[in-house]
Amino acid sequence: MGAVIGEVLPLAVGVAISPIPIIAAILMLLSPRARVTGTGFLLGWVLGILVATTVFIALSGSVAEGTGEPVAAVGIAQLTLGALLLLLAIRSWRGRPRDGEEPSLPAWMGAIDRFTLPRALAFGFLMSGVNPKNLLLCASAGITIGVGATDTMPSGTTTAALVVFTLLAASTVAVPVVAYLVAADRMRGPLDSLRAWLADNNALIMAVLLLVIGVSMVGKGLGQL
Repeated sequence: MGAVIGEVLPLAVGVAISPIPIIAAILMLLSPRARVTGTGFLLGWVLGILVATTVFIALSGSVAEGTGEPVAAVGIAQLTLGALLLLLAIRSWRGRPRDGEEPSLPAWMGAIDRFTLPRALAFGFLMSGVNPKNLLLCASAGITIGVGATDTMPSGTTTAALVVFTLLAASTVAVPVVAYLVAADRMRGPLDSLRAWLADNNALIMAVLLLVIGVSMVGKGLGQL
């Protein structure tokens, strides 16, 4: 199990270091319904990661059983995911703000003050489980865990690997939410400063992160062929 967890840790970090969801969580914590929407967003975020990764764990097993050449099938899937991540890295790099330009953020951020608990929950789920970048990373983790479950891990350890991946992937959203719930007044200033820094560096962070993980996935895919 240790080897599989080691392989999914970089993917979990890729999900965790996602500036836009962290900014969304911070904006909810600075909104009038901070406790309700922040908690709802966190629950949706965790649920989305769990569902997306679990689906690809199941799919990886089905592909391996149905092809007769599980190693090649997994290699092709990893190559495809790696190539898509590299394309997203290029897109993020090209979309970075130039010197003197203000970073552009999604228009939906202006509506966060009006979010209710169900909307925050659904939004968190969409941001983690349906967002293209996170979906690719969860797919990569699911394939890695699924293949490890059939090849190297004893029965029952798939769940442990999934839990470790989810906890780390959700940590950067969980930490500010929990910190706010514990000490709301003291967290407002630091959260606002963090939001501004992430907004300024969003494109650069994502470009570097996706490049590193994409190259890693392509390497793994080539190694399986």
